[in-house]
Amino acid sequence: MAKKEVEVVKGVDLERYMGRWYEIASFPSRFQPKNGIDTRATYTLREDGTIVHVLNETWSDGKRGSIEGSAYKADPSNDEAKLKVKFYVPPFLPIIPVTGDYWILFLDPDYHHALIGNPTRKYLWILCRENHLEEEIYNQLVQKAQDEGYDVSKLHKTQQTNPPPEGDEGPKDTKGIWWFKSILGK
Repeated sequence: MAKKEVEVVKGVDLERYMGRWYEIASFPSRFQPKNGIDTRATYTLREDGTIVHVLNETWSDGKRGSIEGSAYKADPSNDEAKLKVKFYVPPFLPIIPVTGDYWILFLDPDYHHALIGNPTRKYLWILCRENHLEEEIYNQLVQKAQDEGYDVSKLHKTQQTNPPPEGDEGPKDTKGIWWFKSILGK
């Protein structure tokens, strides 16, 4: 029997969604270093109101790695929270476009925490405006993901320090070493 399509939130206010989100947990992916900590995303709505600038950051081996991209509604005429994200890789010489799905599966009314996935169920993120999330809420989001057909046994909590790094703190990985390591599965 085929799985039903993943249900997404409708009517997301993109302006309210903008700002910093901390990764509380995710499915490991080849796009992030295995030893990454303090992973976060910052979203900024461009003037036209249709395109979002995306800055993803993570710290690995004491160095800040980042990649920038953009996000946009997959179907501007639909009110479903189905976005496309586009990054250019490798981050130190951005020439190859990589596009993926960013579907908002759950968003609390205060825009404090969110569950993000994609239609293939290969990627999953739990995000929060703070670098920590109450265990009860975390468990509810995990249950929601499971109800949507995600294999939540693959979910990995992301280490977040307190206080989290601010701005461009710490040395940068200017050579993209984290990116090469992540592609090699390290």
